[in-house]
Amino acid sequence: MEHSKFSLFSFTGKMKILHLSWMAFFITFVVWFNFAPMLEMVKSTLGLSNQEIKTLLILNVALTIPARVFIGMLTDRFGPRLVYSALLALCSIPCFMFAFADTFLQAAIARFLLGFIGAGFVIGIRLISEWFPHNQLGTAEGIYGGWGNFGSAAAAFSLPTLAIVFGGENGWRYATALTGLMSLLFSIVFYLNVADTPKDSTYFRPKHLSAMEVTSKGDFIFLLIMKIPMYAVLALLAWKLSPSGINMIEQDVVYVIDAVLIAIYLLEVKQVWQVNKNIFTTPVEPIHQYKFKQVAVLNGLYFATFGSELAVVSMLPLFFSDTFTLTPVMAGMVASSYAFMNLMSRPGGGILSDKFGRKTTLIALTAGLSLGYLLMAQVNSSWPIGLAVTAVMACSFFVQAGEGAVFATVPLIKRRMTGQIAGMTGAYGNVGSVVYLTILSFVSYQTFFYVIAATAVIGFLTLFFLEEPQGEIAEINADGTVTMINVS
Repeated sequence: MEHSKFSLFSFTGKMKILHLSWMAFFITFVVWFNFAPMLEMVKSTLGLSNQEIKTLLILNVALTIPARVFIGMLTDRFGPRLVYSALLALCSIPCFMFAFADTFLQAAIARFLLGFIGAGFVIGIRLISEWFPHNQLGTAEGIYGGWGNFGSAAAAFSLPTLAIVFGGENGWRYATALTGLMSLLFSIVFYLNVADTPKDSTYFRPKHLSAMEVTSKGDFIFLLIMKIPMYAVLALLAWKLSPSGINMIEQDVVYVIDAVLIAIYLLEVKQVWQVNKNIFTTPVEPIHQYKFKQVAVLNGLYFATFGSELAVVSMLPLFFSDTFTLTPVMAGMVASSYAFMNLMSRPGGGILSDKFGRKTTLIALTAGLSLGYLLMAQVNSSWPIGLAVTAVMACSFFVQAGEGAVFATVPLIKRRMTGQIAGMTGAYGNVGSVVYLTILSFVSYQTFFYVIAATAVIGFLTLFFLEEPQGEIAEINADGTVTMINVS
């Protein structure tokens, strides 16, 4: 691990890794969110109904939840360089499929598969943790997350213009295909220019690929409980497609999907048992133990932070349009202020974590985002539009800085499992977005903001169970010797 100076404008050593990582993440988000900005063009060209458009939006995020867990495991096993390169290359295929789809079915399959590219985020979390020391890790992870996450805003700004430049009713196709080409070409750049670790450093791999390791009997049960929401939210997505939701699939299909999800969960229970059954007979040495409650708390916080961000970004243009009677274009521009804050807010959360400690920073930021959403719940048509935008930007600072602070902590729990932990925590962000958007379909905007604030308060309370990473964590080398890694 490099301990040299953190020089943002350098493109050598660890800084080269950071810049190539956020660029890769940026491209994944451009590809993942290349549909929404050109939604009306796609709808017109393919002759889609409003229900079919809603289905495509749901399918776009459905696969990301299990994909983040799966990609996290692959990253720990095979290394970020190979996995990120492969993800960028392979996901260009469904991107091209969508760009040249002629039917709803073709578009639906492509959008479903493209949900996989949303898992790219977790790969960089592990890669950055290999190159930066603990006192720079929050800053580096914050820049990676914030600048990469801006890819969604960049897609919203640039793709409609590109579609117009290409011209004709197929302009959106060429703009979409261009994002797939970016992904394919950058996969080569990434593979040729990135290393998993600095020279002479060891890349620690988990003992098992099939399931996360835990180190106590209580944590075994805790892990199985924390897996349930990830399956439950996929069942919720199926329900939204059912006759009770937007009526795109038959009820019998929903029953089949639910049965499959239950079967997969039971299979995962079996895998978790196979990986961890030894802890019921042989206690894990204290030096190799970690507390799963650390992971659970971070999962809950990412549910409230990134989950609310995805949900709010989706509904904010409509909120401004309905509240202040703005045109769709103006409402979209005003609402973009929320996502725009990512450039500074998420790195800010990482910087604060490095300077003031992980737990202290998370407590302050979670309290701030609770108050921020309470403030947004007060916004109505009597507010000056400038004041409403200020409230949105203030809230978004705490939300996105909180995301940065969460992933300033994730790599300090257990090095060889960083990808798996990041995958699970990242998946909880997507779980949160689905839950919040489902709630929004039943309640007013104000109640929606109150619900997010309430879940943030719950997250705030769980923070008192979080333990500040201290001292060193132990990892075992291939020859059986132990390496101690500083985390404070």
